[in-house]
Amino acid sequence: MAIGKIATRLPWWVKWIVAPVLVLLVFGGLIANVVGVLIGLLFKVLALVALVCALAFVVRKFKGSSSSRGDW
Repeated sequence: MAIGKIATRLPWWVKWIVAPVLVLLVFGGLIANVVGVLIGLLFKVLALVALVCALAFVVRKFKGSSSSRGDW
């Protein structure tokens, strides 16, 4: 509870400007690393979805054209 009392006595600019800046300075590398990993994972998932959709499109295209060739 002592930290809570200290935090209530601080000016607004310390709580809302200085404290977040210090957090970014201390944990900025970690935050950037986590965000980078998440963006990389999202890119890989989207690439996988695009490849599966493209494969399904190609299979349907060849399957449709091969059935029409069998008619003649």
